[in-house]
Amino acid sequence: MMGITHATSGAAAWIAVTSTMPVLGLGAYPLDPVGVLAGTAVAAGAALLPDADHHSATISHSVPVLGRLMARTVGTLSGGHRQGAHSAIAVVVIMVLAWALTLITVPVDGHGTIAIGAGVGTAVLTCFGLKARGFAKSWFAAWAAGAAVGAAIVVFAPEQVAWFPLAVTLGFVVHLLGDFLTGGVPGVLWPQVLRPPERVRETPVVNRLWLASGHVSLPLLGDTGSFRETLLGATLGLYCLANFGYECLRMMGFFPPVGGS
Repeated sequence: MMGITHATSGAAAWIAVTSTMPVLGLGAYPLDPVGVLAGTAVAAGAALLPDADHHSATISHSVPVLGRLMARTVGTLSGGHRQGAHSAIAVVVIMVLAWALTLITVPVDGHGTIAIGAGVGTAVLTCFGLKARGFAKSWFAAWAAGAAVGAAIVVFAPEQVAWFPLAVTLGFVVHLLGDFLTGGVPGVLWPQVLRPPERVRETPVVNRLWLASGHVSLPLLGDTGSFRETLLGATLGLYCLANFGYECLRMMGFFPPVGGS
């Protein structure tokens, strides 16, 4: 799946879980508009994290030289593209790291305790999400916007930090789901790789579900960059746009708050 589709699907998943928009929002974890909108940016960026194992991914271009070096390092440590960084183990690692970031705080006179870790995480992931979606034309603009969002959250709405680990984990998992629907992901037992026997590799349909590499897939969207993927991305983009408008109106008081009358 392409980076732009990953980012859009991560954003859409967060909106579906947190927004209370009638019909289009599940409201499973209802938040106020600030949480929905800021979390959307974080989840979009987090949906790009698994591809940090690829030298040409969006993240690898985020910082000159350092970005590519980081991507190569992650790729080497994880065994290559769509290996360890796309596994169940990676989900657990990311979840723990995201939670750990919320524990990094700094006391500031007159402002209480500032969750600097979650703020930095929000800034970085917002930057990735904005650049992948094309909302920022340059990396400088993306970093500036990300820094502004991260600072605003921890300074003016510190209570929002609670949802940060969930947004990161959800975005990461949605990325794996997207790859499962296109090129395949490692089995849940990774680093143990179970490759299909020869007769399975030659069986139509089955050999598309259980690949010779040991990866598993349900290629409903076809190959990466297919028309079906593009159509899904466009649909999810419209869904995000509709909910974005709703949350902005809710922020301005046009709709009652969650639990309000």
